[in-house]
Amino acid sequence: MKLLLILLFAPLIALAIFYFVFPGRLVAIGRALLRRRGGTVQKSVTVDGRAWPYLEGGDPAKPTLLLVHGFSGDKDNWSFLAPFLTRDYHVVAPDLPGFGENERNPDLAYDIEAQTARLKAFVDALGLRQPHIAGNSMGGWIALRYALDFPDALASLILIDNAGVAGANESDLQKQAANEDYNPLVLAGIEDADRLVAMVVHKPPFVPSRLKPVLYADALKYRDQLDTAFWVIATEMRDRPLNDRLGEVTVPTLIIWGRHDRLIDISCVPVLEAGIANSRAHVLDHVGHVPMVEDPKATAALMKDFLGPLD
Repeated sequence: MKLLLILLFAPLIALAIFYFVFPGRLVAIGRALLRRRGGTVQKSVTVDGRAWPYLEGGDPAKPTLLLVHGFSGDKDNWSFLAPFLTRDYHVVAPDLPGFGENERNPDLAYDIEAQTARLKAFVDALGLRQPHIAGNSMGGWIALRYALDFPDALASLILIDNAGVAGANESDLQKQAANEDYNPLVLAGIEDADRLVAMVVHKPPFVPSRLKPVLYADALKYRDQLDTAFWVIATEMRDRPLNDRLGEVTVPTLIIWGRHDRLIDISCVPVLEAGIANSRAHVLDHVGHVPMVEDPKATAALMKDFLGPLD
């Protein structure tokens, strides 16, 4: 009986120890399990003297799907989606320069054109030929710019709540950042994390207090650099949206949007549909700005339905 009790309670005791004493280890274990579930492993490639960490999964002989994260995001933003994709696609998800485990050089240019050129160099370094490219938020803007700058270098385009176009209505993010002395996407401190999460996702998950310092460590450590990069991007969005260039997109395009997106208004969807000739759109009624995190199964189903006839 004692042995049985030990076997029953040992995992709970170990979990409690990790939570209270080693929360960083617990987060790392969770990340590793999520990657394992999605069949992805972390790799690295040197591009122009800079190491690019990335996740890779699936059979390299199958069509490649390149996934580009958004502002303040990283490669693991796609780990929730990967389990639904790696059986059918060769999935590659990098950390962009300035984010995740990539170089955090404050002197780099973080405008969209520069990041798009860097992404193309990454694709070339891996020898990827005409991948399908999907991007969320800032990553969607980069993916859209990629389709404009390198039209023969991708097979299709998937835009997930992408930045880079102006809709008829302003988002909550645009309204809050209008006076340019407050950045809603930069954390003031750990106590500010719940506000930021609630702005990004429609139904915020519960985040245990002991894990918050680990989960938001990078966001706080690089707060000033992220703030600088944000205003570069926000100014470009205000002054040079891509509305007038959407007609130049020649590849099949899928547009996925969360109806409750507070960062980029849903009024961008009809702009994208009207501007990109070979496009179709789907709005998910129950999510916000990151559908691939909030409902990865539904998001993956839309992606696979779109990509299937193209492969």
